[in-house]
Amino acid sequence: MDKPARPSVTRRVLGILDAFTPERPGLSLAEISRRTGLPAPTAHRLAGELVAWGALERDARGTYRIGLRLWEVASLAPRGPALREAALPFLEDLYEATHQNVQLAVLDGLEVIYLERLSGRGAVHVFTRVGGRFPAHATGVGLVLLAHADRATQERAYAGPLQRFTEKTICSGERLRQVLAEVRRTGVAVSDGQVELVALSVAAPVYGPDDTVVAAVSIVVPAEGAEPRALIPAVRAGVRGISRALGAPSALRAPDSADRLSQSIGPRGTPGPRDPQLNGASPEFSRPE
Repeated sequence: MDKPARPSVTRRVLGILDAFTPERPGLSLAEISRRTGLPAPTAHRLAGELVAWGALERDARGTYRIGLRLWEVASLAPRGPALREAALPFLEDLYEATHQNVQLAVLDGLEVIYLERLSGRGAVHVFTRVGGRFPAHATGVGLVLLAHADRATQERAYAGPLQRFTEKTICSGERLRQVLAEVRRTGVAVSDGQVELVALSVAAPVYGPDDTVVAAVSIVVPAEGAEPRALIPAVRAGVRGISRALGAPSALRAPDSADRLSQSIGPRGTPGPRDPQLNGASPEFSRPE
């Protein structure tokens, strides 16, 4: 019987880096060995090489942590710090207008990664953190990004399983298909109580130089008494500013009437009185300009 293939050195090194989590940012050598399944001598040798390069740091007690060299490398990612820098002035404007949570995220598979989050002391609680991941179907930014993702990614999302967080979480592929069609039609997503019943988010897409969606921005506010229509103009103005800073041609065109868009979305993101009822189909939708 053939023996299973031995993991490559690259896979073993990446496994060590993957062993660190937000819950356990510091690990002993024994913990690294246990989490990766590597023999202790191998874990010691590879961890030492990572420390020498700067990918890991080791303190006087022998605890390993992620090193600054990885942050330097990560800063070169086009969807990372450069995008955050372009977006930050507009995110700060949104925060000053609301003093609630303002978030910037990108899509990675069926999850979103948060590049930035601004939050006030009295802002509603959210589970997100900078650099953290979350299932896309349950967030406002995620719904926006899935709505503009390629068809293969969308079909994977529809197929599920879709994790439930509250009784309001979208857990049906058919319901998700309808919601994404509505997001494409209106240009915004409203996620009400999907992760926590106390929070509601309004999100919109950010366009890049080739006019494709590269990120999404959301405002997360207390659900009680929230009026999504009042937040839509501010969110749309923010993402238009970011898109313009990124060189998106569509961001240079005259914006839609915020009043007309706001009126087309009822409370909690339900279709407004003049909206056509979706029948579950997923035709091609033109992007709101």
